[in-house]
This record gives sequence, structure tokens and C-alpha cells, in this order.
Amino acid sequence: MQTTAENILNVTLLEPRQKHPTIFVRFDELLEGESLTIHNDHDPKPLYYQMLGERGNIFTWEYLEEGPEWWKVKISKKITGENDETLGQIAAKDLRKAQVFKKYGLDFCCGGKKTVKEACAEKGLDVTKVEQELQQADKMPSSRPIPYGDWSLDFLADYIVNTHHSYVRNTLPDITAYAEKVMKVHGNQHSELIRINQLVGEVNAELTAHLLKEEKILFPYIKALVAAKDHLQPLQVAHFGSVQSPINMMEMEHELVGKNLNDIRQLSNNYFLPEDACASYSLLYKMLDEFEEDLHLHIHLENNILFPKAVEIEKQLNN
Repeated sequence: MQTTAENILNVTLLEPRQKHPTIFVRFDELLEGESLTIHNDHDPKPLYYQMLGERGNIFTWEYLEEGPEWWKVKISKKITGENDETLGQIAAKDLRKAQVFKKYGLDFCCGGKKTVKEACAEKGLDVTKVEQELQQADKMPSSRPIPYGDWSLDFLADYIVNTHHSYVRNTLPDITAYAEKVMKVHGNQHSELIRINQLVGEVNAELTAHLLKEEKILFPYIKALVAAKDHLQPLQVAHFGSVQSPINMMEMEHELVGKNLNDIRQLSNNYFLPEDACASYSLLYKMLDEFEEDLHLHIHLENNILFPKAVEIEKQLNN
């Protein structure tokens, strides 16, 4: 066994039956926040799952090198009280990482309250691979990402209305019309279009009412929270009590719409066009794909940034 001041363990110098037990001993000796780097001649991924099963979620795992001769992994012991961030929290800090979630079909907006480990376990994904790509996203160049998390909540609420609510209102009527048109022409040959048309109608009805509730009730109250905080004004008690009540309703409605759009994606086989698809068929699928993309960001801004910060401001005002 070789060690250095950097706390490195060359696993290849150990007998096979001693490898994992030795790593566990060395890990257990670590203080919170300290790290152990292991060197191996193959991917030690099975160790990750063994440690997760026997020690629990108390470590982080970072690949420093991946073959072909050496695999080097830095294993760090978490500090007590440090919980894994949720998908939503990760995306709120760095929207580049949302692209990793999209790649693996991990819902960071409606299902954003799960950790990476929980979300990967539900989908049967290799969590080490997903976490590795998230780490690599930190090193990717970023073209000045929009600082949504730095904006005041009243400005963010207006941005959501002027950008995303406006997009929904301008786009949904066309999607609804094309969904019915394409169903009438191609529904006999492609029965999934009947259900897709129904789902589009449900999305239209849900969002039409949903946007109004946000614009007439929730967003004005959030702006009142900001004004009370910024100008030390008294806050009038709303008829719904805490801001958490309408937020819970909005998040539930987000989830319903998100599920409908996911069902549409499944029914259309990821918007795969059949050979007999006409121009309207192609346009419908293109609009649905773009609509879902916009809605993911729309819901992310609300669920993961606007709503949690509004709850926090209300708590501060009530203390």
C-alpha cells in the first residue's frame, strides 16, 4: 500500500481480497471534509455502489482520470448537515447542468425536488456517469448565462409573464388547431394522434386558467412581499394565508401539464415523423417540441427560483 501526503491509495498493490476492506478502513479514518484518492487499473464503479449501500450517502465521488491505464477517483467524506442538492437547486445555480438532466430524461422542473441519486435510481440510470457529466459541465465555457437567480422577484415575475406566459398564449392556439387538423387527416392511420389531440386540449385548458391565477393572485402577492421587505412596509394578510398555499396549487398544476407533455412525447416516439407525414404533421411536432422546451425553463424559473425565494421572504417578514 502506497500513501502520500495527498492521501493516495494505490489499490493495484493490494491483494484482491484486501482491496475493498482497505479502502473502507481508509475512508472511515477520514475526518469530515477530507478526501482519499484511489488509483486503480480498472473502473472502480462497483465500489461506489458498495459504499453507498454500506456507508450511505455520506461521500462524494469524482473521477480524476479514466484509463486506459489508470483510473483515479477522489472520494470525499461529506460534512454533517450537508445534504445533496436537488435537481432543481442544481439547475437554479447553473442552467448548463439542466442540459445533462435533459439528456438523461431527468425532470429538473416539475420533479426538481429529487436528488440526483434518487432520480437516477427511479430511472435505473448509472448515477456515477450522470454525476461525472455534471462535474464536467462546471468546466464548460459559458456564454454569459442569464442570471435569473440574481434578479429581484418582482422583476423575475414580470419576466416570466412577458416572456413565457406571452409565448404560451401566442403558441397554444396554433398547436391546438394543428393537433385537431392532423388528427382528422391522419388519425385513422396513426391512432396515437387522437390521444395527442386530447392531451393538447387538456394542456390548453389547464394553462389558460393557470396563467390567470398566477397573474391575478400569486404574482401580485409576491410583488407585495418584495415591496414590504424593501420598503419596510406592513404586509396585508392574504385571503389564502401563507404564500405556500397558492404555490402548492401552482406546482401541482405544473406537474399535471408536465405529465401531459411527457405523455405526448411518449405517444409520438419523441416526435418521430412517419413516412406519410405532411407539412402540418411536421409543423405540429416541431411546435410541440419547442413548446415543451420553453415550458421546462418556464416551470424551472417558478418552481426552483421564484417560489422558494418568495417563501423565504415571507418567513423573514413574519419573524
